[in-house]
Amino acid sequence: MSSQPESGAPRSGRHRARRSAFAAAAVAAATAAAGAAVALAVQPAADAAVLPNNFKSIGYMPSWAGSANAIQYSKLTHINYAFVLPNSNGSLQGLDNPSKLQSIVSLGHAANTKVSISIGGWNDGNDSAFEALAGNATARTAFVNNVVNLINQYNLDGVDIDWEYPDPGTSGNNYTALMSQLSTAMHSRGKLLTAAVVSEGGTADGVQPAVFGYVDWLNIMTYDGGSPHANYDWSVNAVNFWKGRGLPASKAVIGVPIYSRPSYLTFADLVSRDPANANRDCTTINGVNECYNGLTTVRRKTQWAMANGGGIMFWELSQDATGNNSLINAAYTTATGGTPPTSQPPTTPPSGRTGRITGLAGKCVDVAAASTANGAAIQLYTCNGTTAQNWTVASDGTLRALGKCMDITSAGTANGTKIQLWDCNGTGAQVWQYNTANSTLRNPTSNKCLDVTDNSSADGARLQIWDCFAGANQRWTLP
Repeated sequence: MSSQPESGAPRSGRHRARRSAFAAAAVAAATAAAGAAVALAVQPAADAAVLPNNFKSIGYMPSWAGSANAIQYSKLTHINYAFVLPNSNGSLQGLDNPSKLQSIVSLGHAANTKVSISIGGWNDGNDSAFEALAGNATARTAFVNNVVNLINQYNLDGVDIDWEYPDPGTSGNNYTALMSQLSTAMHSRGKLLTAAVVSEGGTADGVQPAVFGYVDWLNIMTYDGGSPHANYDWSVNAVNFWKGRGLPASKAVIGVPIYSRPSYLTFADLVSRDPANANRDCTTINGVNECYNGLTTVRRKTQWAMANGGGIMFWELSQDATGNNSLINAAYTTATGGTPPTSQPPTTPPSGRTGRITGLAGKCVDVAAASTANGAAIQLYTCNGTTAQNWTVASDGTLRALGKCMDITSAGTANGTKIQLWDCNGTGAQVWQYNTANSTLRNPTSNKCLDVTDNSSADGARLQIWDCFAGANQRWTLP
């Protein structure tokens, strides 16, 4: 598993992805949450890992690090056990720590979490075995048969091919042939076929568009790139790059690192050094600027993937923090519309207060052009003290300006439904509940929160409703 191989990267023996060498030593992380927490509804075990709209939350679990008992099975839809290496004749090298895989399968299936075997990984950049077997029909068939046997032996749900990387041309043609044969073998048995792919660039051309039809989805390794490391915009652009090549949105899974660059510190380590690091994307350690994905960015990526992709993927599970600071938990609560834990006890603000409502970048909730017409856009705008930004918190749960109410267009309940000004009419589309524990404004009818479109702080950014995840674009300060 590596998106951009570099010379001099850490190594730690065979079967190990470049990014996981630094995870070979166990890291203890004390991340107790202070204060009250907002409880998430407990689901039955059989349904625990089912997320809305077939959204996938995928975690890679290495054979060499972490405990099977520490995995948050109920918050993951899929686990990829990493890695098994192929031989050039199509046989498979021995499975590391088979008892661990057996435990993961048993515990995972009890929680309705599917478990696949991941074959390949960075392997110090040596993909010669893949090159050889994929280019030989006899070895290719042997490989497919050996994968089927391995899946049957361990009662697995599928295979994830992590060939890093097939090159454009002959190598890409052979990769396509291999994935076609695997697709027939897997799907005829009701098993999954997925693949890990590079984030972007010329190497991606080795994965030909024909492959998109063979796989259930692609795990796009949107990390080890971007400045800062794996930032939101770079990661989204990388997924859009694959979609632009023809990958269906439902098969596009955005990857998230659970480690920093440049020193490959685990997220658990970062949080244990300073709990405030959980809510940052960069921090200074020993004079080095370490960048990673904190809780807010993971929530944003999950939110984006719910609207524009098929899921979110994490490398790798043993590096996560625990409790309220867990990145796996952050993705799960976002995907299920839950409210992230908070250290502040919730209270109910008094009604009748009048003044401005501020949000992202300290800007104000504003009625466009101070219009009093029904349907006038409600937006984010630089605070200017005008009546278009003067809101009253009414006792009936409405938010009023210019004699009218903040309203959800056409009483919609879908993500992205815009907010407008409308005659106050007593409907559920105009009721808002303020949670002082996380500063969100939730509409109880849609069960969604007031949100700034695209997380934009530009003047004129429209307000909308979206699944609640308490990101910066969903936090508001009332009068």
